[in-house]
Amino acid sequence: MSSIKKVVLAYSGGLDTSAIVPWLKENYGCEVIAFVADVGQGAEELEGVEEKAIASGASECYVVDLKDEMVSDYIYPTLKTGSIYEGTYLLGTSMARPIIAKAQVEIARKVGADALSHGCTGKGNDQVRFESCFAALAPDLKVIAPWREWDLSSRESLLDYLAERDIPCSASATKIYSRDANAWHISHEGGELEDPWCEPSDQVWTWTNSPEQAPDKSELVTLKVVEGEVVAVNGEQLKPYDCLVKLNNIAAPHGVGRVDIVENRLVGMKSRGCYETPGGTVIMAALQAIDELVLDKSSRKWKEVLGGEFSHLVYDGRWFTPLKDSILAGAEALSTLATGEVVLKLYKGQVTAVQKKSPNSLYSEDFATFGEDDVYDQSHAEGFIRLFSLSSRISAMAKK
Repeated sequence: MSSIKKVVLAYSGGLDTSAIVPWLKENYGCEVIAFVADVGQGAEELEGVEEKAIASGASECYVVDLKDEMVSDYIYPTLKTGSIYEGTYLLGTSMARPIIAKAQVEIARKVGADALSHGCTGKGNDQVRFESCFAALAPDLKVIAPWREWDLSSRESLLDYLAERDIPCSASATKIYSRDANAWHISHEGGELEDPWCEPSDQVWTWTNSPEQAPDKSELVTLKVVEGEVVAVNGEQLKPYDCLVKLNNIAAPHGVGRVDIVENRLVGMKSRGCYETPGGTVIMAALQAIDELVLDKSSRKWKEVLGGEFSHLVYDGRWFTPLKDSILAGAEALSTLATGEVVLKLYKGQVTAVQKKSPNSLYSEDFATFGEDDVYDQSHAEGFIRLFSLSSRISAMAKK
């Protein structure tokens, strides 16, 4: 007899979690409470989700709005570090996992559950992300991962399992792609993407136009940045979530933010994913433009180190750790200077910062000009170069 009495399941309403509800009840003899995180995946994804959960056998379903908190407390801090995983991926799925896990634990505490469950497969990163967060926040709660236990191995077997129990499900055996969406991005895996030699077809992309479909005329967008955070778009003051939504709507028609990457998963294998991050790509370009103005060479080099480390931390699901706090403290210190305004041009899949200014700018036209100046004595460079290259000079002399 199972000792588990009550489980909180991270529920999406899709095929996997629809099957997990009855499976938990049958195999653990427990009550199942569904938890749905609203992270900006869209009203269509959430429509009827509570009814679906109850129809699948859940006793309750909690839908929790996490959109504002996710952007303010997870995405914006990550942006301050400049994190880009393996040079391309803007961490859309990764950044959403810790807030979802935290909210799931909070629901578990509220209802007195003794276990947590998720629908992540044993091949992916998300199982590690969720369970690492659970370990940090609720080590006393048991974690049940059906994909590592059951003998259901395909979409067809899951559909048959639900059909046998007369549980309704809108999924079909012909679904091609696996997708995950939130306010920051949408990801696509599966189908022809499993062959890196295949170019993604038009049906892969759902948010953005292709560069060929994008308008022939460019569009300018102005972002105001205060201490590393975008606070206004085109002169309109907005909270972080609303800034992101507005920029998604502006940038997507221009085909901005498409990425096709073969990435290293945490569990050791490579996988191919296509990501659409239109608004996020614009924000990242604006923050990089401000950094160009306000950070000296050593500070920019240090921020590159912080960003690289933090990208792996977020990707690997280590949000609730002292290391996260340490790196964010460093990024916050550098961001105190990151205030200014940037004008970006959106055109045919590209975003380019064409104007930038900051009250903390270190750029001085007086020093940088190729014209005549009276602030820089070029003869001083000779002594600097001799000292800068001294070790090379000594090494060459020792070889004679």
